[in-house]
Amino acid sequence: MKYDDLFCLKGKVAVVAGGAGLIGKEIARGLSAFGASVVAADINKNAGRHVDIANERSVSSLIKFVDKKYGRMDIWVNSAYPRTGDWALKFEDVPVSSWRKNIDTHLNGYFICCRNAAEYMKKKGGGSIINLASIYGMVGPDFSIYKNTKMTCPGAYSAIKGGIIAFTRYLASYYGGHGVRVNCISPGGVRDRQADAFVKRYSDKTPLGRMAKAVDIAGAAIYLASDASGYVTGHNLVVDGGWTAV
Repeated sequence: MKYDDLFCLKGKVAVVAGGAGLIGKEIARGLSAFGASVVAADINKNAGRHVDIANERSVSSLIKFVDKKYGRMDIWVNSAYPRTGDWALKFEDVPVSSWRKNIDTHLNGYFICCRNAAEYMKKKGGGSIINLASIYGMVGPDFSIYKNTKMTCPGAYSAIKGGIIAFTRYLASYYGGHGVRVNCISPGGVRDRQADAFVKRYSDKTPLGRMAKAVDIAGAAIYLASDASGYVTGHNLVVDGGWTAV
C-alpha cells in the first residue's frame, strides 16, 4: 500500500452514532473529508438519521438501512452522550434511579451498538469500531477546577467511561479473529461555552495550555478508522493535551 493511501477512506461506509453532537459532528465531517460515505445518526430526529442507542430494535433498524443503501458498513463510531436531566447533581444527592438510567442508556447503549455492529462486520469480513471514552474513565476528577461554577463530574460518568475502556479491550480480543478492530478515544476537556474561570483552570493544568477542540478528537477517529491503524486494536487513544501525563 502507498503511504498516500493510509488515511484514505474512499469507498468505505461509516456510521457515527451521536453524529449531531459536539464531537460526533466533527468526526462525521472528518471521515467524510477523507472519502467515507457517512451516516450521521442521532436521537434528535431533526439532526440526522434517527437512532436510540439504548433500543436494540432502533440500532438494528439503522444497520439494516445502511446495508440496504450501501451494501456495507466498515466503520462504526459510538459518540452518543445520553444523560438524565439531573446529571449535574452532587454525588450524595443522585437518586439510584438516575444512576441506573444513565448506566442503561449510555453504557448499555454502547453494548447494544457494539454487538450489533461487530456481528455485522464479522459477516462482512471486518471493520473498525471506535468508542468515545474519557480521561475520567482513567483517572479521578480534579474537582478544584469546578470551584465556583455549576459544573461537576458525575460519578456515573466515570463509571460509564471506565467501563467503555475495559469493554473495548474485551471486544478487541473477542472479535480480532474476524478482522474487526475495536478501539476507543479518551478525550480531555473539550471547549464548549464553559465558564471562563473553569477554562482557565483547566488550561493552566494542561501541558499544551488549552482545552481540546472537537476537531482534535476527529483527527484521532480518522486514524483509527483508516488503514493507518490497521494493526491497532484494543487501544485507548488519549487525546488530552497531556493532562494525564503529569
